[in-house]
Amino acid sequence: MKRTHLPLNALRVFEASARHLSFTRAADELAVTPAAVGQQIRALEETLGVVLFRRLTRNLELTPEAEQALPALQAGFLAFEEAVRLMQAGQSSKVLSLAAPRALVAKYLTPRLADYGRLHPDLRFSIIAHDSGEVDFTQANLDLALYFGSEPQAEGIHGRTLGDEQMVTVAAPGLGPDAPCIAHPLDPETLCVESALTLADAGLAIDAAAAGLGRARVPALLAAGDLASGRVVAVAPPVPAAGNWWLTAPTPQWRQAKVRDLVAFLTTAGG
Repeated sequence: MKRTHLPLNALRVFEASARHLSFTRAADELAVTPAAVGQQIRALEETLGVVLFRRLTRNLELTPEAEQALPALQAGFLAFEEAVRLMQAGQSSKVLSLAAPRALVAKYLTPRLADYGRLHPDLRFSIIAHDSGEVDFTQANLDLALYFGSEPQAEGIHGRTLGDEQMVTVAAPGLGPDAPCIAHPLDPETLCVESALTLADAGLAIDAAAAGLGRARVPALLAAGDLASGRVVAVAPPVPAAGNWWLTAPTPQWRQAKVRDLVAFLTTAGG
């Protein structure tokens, strides 16, 4: 019989019945009625064209054909159980693989992963720098990806935001809103006609502003730590950002507890 035609549920009922030599005890194990077990066995016998049990007055007896096949069937179910265990072990791995922009890793993600790691000391993180928008999960073995922009549009990709983002203009203490401009890719609407400095990412722009090289308009999420420490100050009111920070993964990966738990941590006050 072809693999696609195997009556797996009926075979599972047969294995339990053969092990107990009782439809009633098999029904108890499988959480069904004895009548349902008897129906499955009759259907299996009809499908296979083989009698599997002799129905005696007080118990059951395996036919020689059933008795001969039972060890191989039980070995097969043990193999299924091992395969499921291996799949679950992979999904519950203590390694979380993430892709995120360098600026987000440095300014936001690293300290929060440190906090999360203290709550889960057996968990390890693998982080890949990815600065060019949405991640192609077909080309990367990742649990989760973070990026700045609009809601993911790729088929089968689900996302959650870290909240509505704003752009805040920061500079070193003592500098004001007339300081030279520092440009970077996440601020497409430049603050002025000419920039004093152009950098590869918003994290570097914050560091340059803190060093006194000018003012930079950056996502508030990235600047929060430096603002809190007084390393930089806000020199203009915040404005709405052109996008948000998104946590994304293929829909099936959101079933993984390790993904759901980290996302919950990052999207609550504790994260």
